[in-house]
Amino acid sequence: METLDFEKSKIFNVSEVLEYVPNSVVIKTLIRKTTGNVSAVSFDSGKTLEERTSPFDTFIQIIEGTAEVLIDGKPFALETGHSIIIPAHSRNAIIAKERFKMISTVIKSGYEDVS
Repeated sequence: METLDFEKSKIFNVSEVLEYVPNSVVIKTLIRKTTGNVSAVSFDSGKTLEERTSPFDTFIQIIEGTAEVLIDGKPFALETGHSIIIPAHSRNAIIAKERFKMISTVIKSGYEDVS
């Protein structure tokens, strides 16, 4: 996973700094903090992030193309502009039926305030 150093307070286009690599999933971390991270991810067609769970909610936003997100076995079809929140502790997988790019945001703090 690559961490990019972006100049703060400067406009950039995530789609332009995130390339597709044949037969790969590319993850570039835009912001990494102890309280969470923001990553840009590109998927080549046919690639999958295998089923896993996270102890935190994950916000996914599709910025180019279409994707399928499985949450506890239920499929969700997302396309450019669509977003979904994957609940903490849910089984989830992300599948590229065609190539796509997304932003993934995980916030690790605040759970102690939720009852």
